[in-house]
Amino acid sequence: NDKQKECEDCHVLQESLLSSASGYSNYRGILNWCVVMLVLSNARLFLENIIKYGILVDPIQVVSLFLKDPYSWPSACLIIASNVFILAALYTERRLAVGTISKMTGLILHIFNLTSLLIFPSATVLTLTSMTPVGGVLSLGVYTVLFLKLYSYQDTNRWCREIRQAKAKKLTRSYSCPSVAQSNGSAVHTYVSYPGNLTHRDMYYFVFAPTLCYQLNFPRSPRIRKRFLIRRLFEMVRGNWMVPTIQNSMKPFQVPNHLIWLIFFYWFFHSSMNFVAELLQFGDREFYKDWWNSETVTYFWANWNIPVHKWCLRHFYKPMLKKGINKFLAQTAVFLMSAFFHEYLVSVPLKMFRLWAFMGMMAQVPLAWFVGRFLNGNYGNAAVWISLIIGQPVAVLMYVHDYYVIHYGGTT
Repeated sequence: NDKQKECEDCHVLQESLLSSASGYSNYRGILNWCVVMLVLSNARLFLENIIKYGILVDPIQVVSLFLKDPYSWPSACLIIASNVFILAALYTERRLAVGTISKMTGLILHIFNLTSLLIFPSATVLTLTSMTPVGGVLSLGVYTVLFLKLYSYQDTNRWCREIRQAKAKKLTRSYSCPSVAQSNGSAVHTYVSYPGNLTHRDMYYFVFAPTLCYQLNFPRSPRIRKRFLIRRLFEMVRGNWMVPTIQNSMKPFQVPNHLIWLIFFYWFFHSSMNFVAELLQFGDREFYKDWWNSETVTYFWANWNIPVHKWCLRHFYKPMLKKGINKFLAQTAVFLMSAFFHEYLVSVPLKMFRLWAFMGMMAQVPLAWFVGRFLNGNYGNAAVWISLIIGQPVAVLMYVHDYYVIHYGGTT
């Protein structure tokens, strides 16, 4: 028997583990090695950064981006004023729920409120000389998010009213479902039915929640994880270590814009939104998908910003399809709306209208058709990356050039 075991074959037909044909995919040890090497190699750079540059977040420099006069806070006041539009949407829905105003009157009030939500801040930014471009972008960004949220709010509540009317029976309220007259609702995790959702607490939870689509009962996480919060907070403030590298790369005028965009994506969609979601125990954390693997332009725009994609799909794209509009026209309309808001968020704070952002977004329509028709696989993914690396910096440079010519061209 021992002789027989010694004569047994010890070789079989098989591939090396690192060969693609092996099917092996567990590289956790190599990933850990990369993390260890990254930490060790950057520890010295981190210490040199602190010694040479110190703490790079200069409070005075940061405040100067938002304020021209330390005694004038136009951006903060404008954001606080947005509560008027929030409460207007809530009280309109309350009146619709109890039937004190007609459906048409409620529709007119919502249209007026949503239109004012875009016109009022833009008019304020354009007329106030004390408003800085950064403060204007922040204010208009908040109002744009509120516009999308309140549109979803009235849309969802309208669907609830239609369902209730279709059932043709009164809503039976449970102990956990407060009445419309109550102002603050009950426990956070209780199940809410319409119109028990029309409370201040429900409205402001939705306003601060990292989503644009309203629903009566959001998925909730069971508890707040403190370690998770600390990690996300650390990621949010870690960006100041990257400032010297980015500034140095801008001196020979390389193209740091794309790198800044990637850093912003991680900071906002992963760190910041997860931080807010954890604080509010908001359960749906799918803020992005694998857009970096996009083989088509359409896939990229559908997966890099999931909150906006969900809103467009739920409140804009699908309603158009239900009305008989074909998919291409519906997709074009989505890009058209996105182009408007991109231009709105850039031209108004800069107080100059060049339409570079608008044209850049509309150029995505033929680009999406071309990439989807003639390229696929790695070629399609490369085309998407090229459009991101070249397209966005070109648009930014156009605005920087025009802004410099308008404000500083006469002094040189």
